[in-house]
Amino acid sequence: METASTCIMNGLVTSAMYILVSLGFALLLSIMGIFNFAHGAIYMVGGFVTYGFSVALGINPWASFVLSIIVMGLFGLFLEKFCFRPFMGNANSMMIMSIALIFILETGANIWLGGWTRALPSFIPGVLKAGFFSVTWERFLTLIIGAVLLVLMTLLINKTTIGQQMLAVAQDKTGAALQGININRTAAFATALACMMACVAGTLMAALLSLNPYMGDSILNKAIEVVILSGIGSIGGVFFGGLIIGFLNAVLPVFISSALSETIVLVIIMVILLIRPKGLFGYELF
Repeated sequence: METASTCIMNGLVTSAMYILVSLGFALLLSIMGIFNFAHGAIYMVGGFVTYGFSVALGINPWASFVLSIIVMGLFGLFLEKFCFRPFMGNANSMMIMSIALIFILETGANIWLGGWTRALPSFIPGVLKAGFFSVTWERFLTLIIGAVLLVLMTLLINKTTIGQQMLAVAQDKTGAALQGININRTAAFATALACMMACVAGTLMAALLSLNPYMGDSILNKAIEVVILSGIGSIGGVFFGGLIIGFLNAVLPVFISSALSETIVLVIIMVILLIRPKGLFGYELF
């Protein structure tokens, strides 16, 4: 029972983080038509910004968390206006720019703190125990924050004007523009939102695990897996894809080696794509 409860908790936490990162990746892909390979590096930078506020400047961890989200949101606005907007419509140039950003951000983090692994201060120390159920408060907090943000993101996308505008731009940019939707403003909001979500995930996972300049590489792979499984162009499908990939990556390594579990996940994705080439919920994007 204890092993089962641990697997379930790990699966939920992992899924929540994958969804937060993948949703930002999917937003930029759908709205701007860019495979933002720098999204993993942005995830890493979010954790380092929190580390800078909390450890280097000695600010309260919770205040550091909020400040880092704001900083990364502003960084997203900067990226959209000066790095992505000039190449809008040119997928190759935008892809090259995103790859260049990876080198800039990872090298900058390496120069700042070196290649050493760092640790964020714990937000809530201790362990929560209830019968067979036992989990650290840190992991439980991560799940709660992730779940709340996912609910808020769902409401934002489905119930607000800017959310409907993002969906409209993702489905048909020309039609959205003809309806009076400001494409640049929508893209800027989506980029800022994607960076903020990546910052939340990067900070929470850095507190749970560790912080290093290359921590974004693995999460980028997972985001790509989730988006491909969900279906390129499907924003809502990311929730289901994230749950599937998250639970597989959390549960399989308990019983088999990590390398074999990664292989099984990829085989499952390939089989699903053979049956549904556009993914579970995808549609033609380009």
